[in-house]
Amino acid sequence: MFIQSQAPTDELMLKLLPMLEQAGQTLLEEYEGYCAGNDFNINKKIDQSPVTQADLKINHYILEQLAYLTPEIPVLSEESDYSKRHQWPLCWLLDPLDGTKEFIHEHDEFTINLSLIRHHKTIFSVIVVPCEKRMYMGYLQDLPFRYQFSQRQWYQYQQNLADYKQIQVGLSHGSKDIRYQQFMDHIAQQYPVVRREAGSAYKFCMMLEGVIDIYPRFHPTSEWDTSAGQGLLESIGGGLLSLQKEPFTYNARSSVLNNGFIAFTNQVTRTLSLEALAQVKL
Repeated sequence: MFIQSQAPTDELMLKLLPMLEQAGQTLLEEYEGYCAGNDFNINKKIDQSPVTQADLKINHYILEQLAYLTPEIPVLSEESDYSKRHQWPLCWLLDPLDGTKEFIHEHDEFTINLSLIRHHKTIFSVIVVPCEKRMYMGYLQDLPFRYQFSQRQWYQYQQNLADYKQIQVGLSHGSKDIRYQQFMDHIAQQYPVVRREAGSAYKFCMMLEGVIDIYPRFHPTSEWDTSAGQGLLESIGGGLLSLQKEPFTYNARSSVLNNGFIAFTNQVTRTLSLEALAQVKL
């Protein structure tokens, strides 16, 4: 849970805040225009995934701002050239619009993901939720903050002991793979299971808010899909593990693709996740 707090004094957080607010507002305006039927460009990338004018507009804006705010730190972005990334011991990792398909289908569960990677580990994370005018931000070693743009109000995460009456499992919309059912069936032997469907990295935000306890993913993702969420979960005592039970590392491999994963909010749900994973036929 989050409780109202004073604003952080960290220089980087405060320096990024205006940029993140403007990026979120601009993306929200793009979405509202698209839903209203305004002219809107949608194209296909080489891998046939969609890319919209909103992806490119937010990418351009954030790259421009980061070049001014932190000129010494390169940016690995989904929508830009990152061919020299293995030369970077420190870099930003950016997804200017995580949940492009949600956006196109007029679901408001899309986010802006930004994280700072040092020696392949996420050390600072941001997820902006434009349609809620809300942002989650924090360092790996500190409890994260939530900022409500419309209220100009900061909140900070507060640890609480969970007494589980049920387990809330987060899935993408329409997930029908039998492995998800196998995973939930095992948990259901110990707790009633509630299925929570949502798009993109928004599920990580739901985990911070206590609306999702465990998030399994048995399909590939990319590094910019998971880095910020992993960092935020690790900062509260949870985490994200590959299907081989290892934390993801970043900007370390030849490909930016991840395999599947399980994400959890604390050590109780970690144990439960690993027990359930062992029952899944991968």
